[in-house]
Amino acid sequence: MRRVSYRAEDNVRQWTTSEPRIGARVMVDPTAMVLGDISLGDDVSIWANCSIRADMHRISIGSGSNIQDNSVLHITHAGRFNPSGCPLVIGEQVTVGHRAVLHGCSIGDRVLVGMGAIVMDGAEVADEVMIAAGALVTPGKKLTSGWLYGGSPAKAMREITASEREFLSYSAENYVRLKQQYLDDGSDNPVSGAGEQGGA
Repeated sequence: MRRVSYRAEDNVRQWTTSEPRIGARVMVDPTAMVLGDISLGDDVSIWANCSIRADMHRISIGSGSNIQDNSVLHITHAGRFNPSGCPLVIGEQVTVGHRAVLHGCSIGDRVLVGMGAIVMDGAEVADEVMIAAGALVTPGKKLTSGWLYGGSPAKAMREITASEREFLSYSAENYVRLKQQYLDDGSDNPVSGAGEQGGA
């Protein structure tokens, strides 16, 4: 069976003159689409079927962050309705859960974006925030550090606990360890086995 590579260098795409800038030990699943003016910090992992498209503005993902399966990341282009546009900026040790959508927003460090959550244009998420699964963060909304937000539209639900603060780093570090297994062993994995491991 055909073998696959999880090395980011083998799985990113240039767009016009923009080419992704890749840190050390970065993993990109071969089914993901990572294109354009994008910066990936050290130990970033991009999982199966993600779409990360920096074709009209820039995207930055900080060190130790993970973007989980089926997530969509895009930007707000510069134009008559938004002259400067909005890049997508994701901090360090951020966990973006399965099927999340991030569009032209800013995410701080040690943030958890729950599965299926949507964060819209111009929203600003401070450090150490938890966004519940399925939440909708509306355009321009500012989320304060140390709080759990949920609902549609998302509202502050309660302060996060000390244990939850610790979990924010733990979650990111766990994915750093997992992606390293893919990088270390990926050359020996057949295509038919990649999907089974991607659900971990």
